[in-house]
Amino acid sequence: MPVPWLLLSLALGGSPGVVSLERLVGSQDAARCSQGLSCHLWDGDVLCLPGGITHAPGPVLVPAHLRTELVLRCHRETDCDLCVRVAVGLAVRGHWQELEDEEESGRALGVEQGDAGNAPLQAQVVLSFQSYPTTRCVLLEVRVPAALAQAGQSVGSVVFDCFEAALGAEVRIWSYTQPRYQKELNLTQQLPDCRGLQVRDSIQNCRALPWLNVSADGDDVRLVLDVSEEQRFGLLLYWSQVQGTSKPWRHRNLTGPQNITLSHTDLVPCLCIQVWPLEPDSVRTGFCPFRQDPRAHRNLWRTARLRLLPPRSWKLEAPCSLQAEVVLCWQAPGPGPCQPLAPPVPPENVTVNKVREFPLLKDHPNICVQVSNWEKLQLQECPWADSLGPLKDDVLLVETRGPQDNRSLCALEPHGCTPLPSRASTRAARLGEQLLQDLHSGQCLQLWDNDLGALWACPMDKYIHRRWALVWLACLLFAAVLFLFFVLKKDRVKPAATRGRAALLLHSADSAGFERAVGALASALCRLPLRVAVDLWSGRELSAQGPLAWFHAQRRQTLQEGGVVVLLFSPGAVALCREWLQDGAVAPGARGPHDAFAASLNCVLPDFLHGRAPGRYVVACFDGLLHPDAVPALFRAVPVFSLPSQLPEFLGSLQGPGASRPRRLAERAEQVSRALQPALDSCFLSPGAPGRETGPE
Repeated sequence: MPVPWLLLSLALGGSPGVVSLERLVGSQDAARCSQGLSCHLWDGDVLCLPGGITHAPGPVLVPAHLRTELVLRCHRETDCDLCVRVAVGLAVRGHWQELEDEEESGRALGVEQGDAGNAPLQAQVVLSFQSYPTTRCVLLEVRVPAALAQAGQSVGSVVFDCFEAALGAEVRIWSYTQPRYQKELNLTQQLPDCRGLQVRDSIQNCRALPWLNVSADGDDVRLVLDVSEEQRFGLLLYWSQVQGTSKPWRHRNLTGPQNITLSHTDLVPCLCIQVWPLEPDSVRTGFCPFRQDPRAHRNLWRTARLRLLPPRSWKLEAPCSLQAEVVLCWQAPGPGPCQPLAPPVPPENVTVNKVREFPLLKDHPNICVQVSNWEKLQLQECPWADSLGPLKDDVLLVETRGPQDNRSLCALEPHGCTPLPSRASTRAARLGEQLLQDLHSGQCLQLWDNDLGALWACPMDKYIHRRWALVWLACLLFAAVLFLFFVLKKDRVKPAATRGRAALLLHSADSAGFERAVGALASALCRLPLRVAVDLWSGRELSAQGPLAWFHAQRRQTLQEGGVVVLLFSPGAVALCREWLQDGAVAPGARGPHDAFAASLNCVLPDFLHGRAPGRYVVACFDGLLHPDAVPALFRAVPVFSLPSQLPEFLGSLQGPGASRPRRLAERAEQVSRALQPALDSCFLSPGAPGRETGPE
């Protein structure tokens, strides 16, 4: 289990007795200094005025560090408020200098009239306190004897009592001298609520507060609310977002003790919980227990998606803020990586749920967007691939412009950017002269242009050698003749079969016996009005394109034609899914060179996580090899069939709304069962066969 929820529950505790706080009596603010310093607190608050940094020629006092401490400000024994005590450490910066105008020097540095070298230093220290929706600023005057004013040395500290704040609030504190001699010191602090402090008997609103624990419930999380019988209280689950804002997710009014279960797929780092009694002016207690949960961070990236907005804008949508960087890249056809377009298009930091503009002149299907976090690629989308069609066999020319109108041109290829012209042995180098001619004659599409350079997409289709045309024509003629031969020979196969529904069959390569069973099922389905695609029959395409590109092409074609994707589960497939759900990826050794099932998980699982699977996917497994309950719960959002015992229902789901009558389905199920059973028997008898009847763990 990634997060020790039981330890988290014990750390949070069921009672508020965690920290005992010092008590201050009365409501008067106060300031005190360390030994050797004198200080004075100005009456009332001052304006929090911004200002630039002032450069002084002599020594000045500047804040060196900033610390806080929580205390209680009490008006009566049981009537207290939470208060933030602030301590500012002071240091001397700069040296005494001989100035032409000593009097003006004294005024500039805050020294008294007289000998500047023997006069004490003084400074006005401003403390700014912000806790939404209020802001306070106070001013303290501090004097340091000249004997202590040694350059670069700490001279002591000043303490202010104190800023009142609400339980559980987020506060920001700034400290700077006036005038400012350096940037201000600042800190942000999340104050504890009633459960984290020993204040239940001191703050009246904390006495009737519900207490909340978090514990484990298998893979899920249980919220246990310790509330007295018949007590009514509110529960709010919300996403804490930037700048103190929040977005509600679930809100319920409940009564009495409650146990609430959250699915582990709902966890994200900014998911917070807040509870309060349903009474006027009641205090709310809340905390965010999933900030460090690895599963929550993986779920956040799984739910994040890039959304294309017309005409040329985009937005990264996610429930929580992300520290990420976005860059445009060029994805050439094939399994190669997407090449970043930086330079000349620089990367930029991404802000969640904020609309941004693409720095492009023209759209192109090969332009993709990559989102990275800590130098790890997290998300890649090609937003124009659906609207402009599949990837094109174009070459991207990168023009870089330097000073004095110096220009260079290179062609972006998988190994890097090849200068043009060049004597290299790459495809772009061999066609360098023709590409330059196409660029100058206006046959290339300009995608981007500014003072740094430009990007051009040049078509490569016309450079395919002409002699291959006859070879392809001969192959097409041979395929047509072969197809006609099979049509004439298989006269029992009706024309309706060519119009049948498309089905993409995905399976894990567990063993040779299991693959024979998959092939037998696919062959039997082809005899029905179904058009079946399976990786067992596509070895050449898998070798040329790679399993991921092959799967994307087959899935897009199947779903565009109204077909269905069949996920055939086995013990190996279940293991791959669990590994993906736990780690966000499948280990390289877990997938074979032609394993389309392992390659498809990055696309299939998001469809199930986002609720896009019903109507597009079905799940199946073989009797005796895998129990339906062993299929991961995430995939049970679509129909699950056990074969061959549920073949009629399975075939009806594959054929869709226009399925045959029940009697006809039963006949076809019997045909498929007769073809499938010998392969299943062989699978169970083979030495490398997977274990029988795997049930739920």
